[in-house]
Amino acid sequence: MVMKDKEVNASISGNHQNGGNGFLKFLKILGPGLITSALVLGPGSITLNSKIGAIYGTELVWSIIVAVILMACYTEMAARIGIAGKDTFINLVKEKWGKWAGVIIGIGAFLVCSSFQAGNAIGTGIAVEAITGISSKVWIIVGTLLGVALLFLTQFYKVLEKLMLALVILMLFAFLITLIIVKPSIVDIFSGFVPRFPEGSMALVIALIATSFSIVGAIYQSYLVREKGVGRKEVQESKFEAIFGIFLLGFISFLIMITAATVLKPEGILVNNAIEMAGILKPSFGSFAVFIFVLGLFGASYSSLIGNATIGGGLLADGLGLGHQLSSMKVKIAIIIVMLFGSFIALIFDGNPVNLITFAQGVTIFVVPFIAIAILVIANSKEIMGDLKNKLLSNVLGIIGLLLLIYLAFNNFKNIFLS
Repeated sequence: MVMKDKEVNASISGNHQNGGNGFLKFLKILGPGLITSALVLGPGSITLNSKIGAIYGTELVWSIIVAVILMACYTEMAARIGIAGKDTFINLVKEKWGKWAGVIIGIGAFLVCSSFQAGNAIGTGIAVEAITGISSKVWIIVGTLLGVALLFLTQFYKVLEKLMLALVILMLFAFLITLIIVKPSIVDIFSGFVPRFPEGSMALVIALIATSFSIVGAIYQSYLVREKGVGRKEVQESKFEAIFGIFLLGFISFLIMITAATVLKPEGILVNNAIEMAGILKPSFGSFAVFIFVLGLFGASYSSLIGNATIGGGLLADGLGLGHQLSSMKVKIAIIIVMLFGSFIALIFDGNPVNLITFAQGVTIFVVPFIAIAILVIANSKEIMGDLKNKLLSNVLGIIGLLLLIYLAFNNFKNIFLS
């Protein structure tokens, strides 16, 4: 993410050295998979999954499955584009449709990431405040300054990366252990695989799918693959690695929703704050539930804060023709702008940055479907992709995903401008 190129190759995306037994090879895949999950699984996703489970039980499990399948489809497509393309995704777009198209995608990605950045900053601050008692605003500032420092203190980032990884693993196993203890109904879980919309659930379903199905996060996979130097011989491993990360995202979301449905729904807790969310873990951790939960929330929030800024800043720089290498000072400045933007909104608007976020969302309404169309077109180009061009299944799922994004864009447009 925010390291020099060689360090990105070796640390974030994992390296492809030969040797070692099957378990070590699995760990090499597990690391990048968990980090990919952490980038998408931010405080918004955790809150939505908790709230949906607490209100609707297992009835909306299907929405996670839909989001994961479509996200995996586009992430896998992006990975193949990164391997087959002779240039970055945005530069391929520029070659096909002109410079303006790349600029639109770069600015659109910046606004998408910026609109989520305030939530990541707030989630980080709330998590640390719950443990220390010191105002979340202080920790928003500290977290942002630390994130900026990580762009230049690469050795320190390696330590922090391991900490983030440990916290995400902690959250994964905390919910898994709790789920085993509370013993949810298997029948209820499988009944949630059938699509339905309980009364009043539409807004939450749309929010969950929009949060989990991140088209901007998907296209950045092509950049990670290029940074990694993956060749055509390693395409199957790279595809599996990309899909595995999204599967982990879905699995953690699934655990949170099912646990909330089993623990919180019977008590009528609607999840209005982090303390109520932490109640999910009480059956297994008792009085330590809040501490364990906020540690996981901090890991999810802060890793999303850094990763989200890296994606938004990196794509903005590439769209404006400033380069895409993470060691470039211009790219670092673009990343810092995203970090500062999110923190500014979180601090000035005191956790309720409705107006600026609404503006950002309004601008991105038409950009996100355009990015999905660009991915589909490039992934189907024989000239660019060669034998790695899309097969029938990828196109079918890709078109379904595009139609869903268009629907979400229309719904967003209606809510912002017509309500």
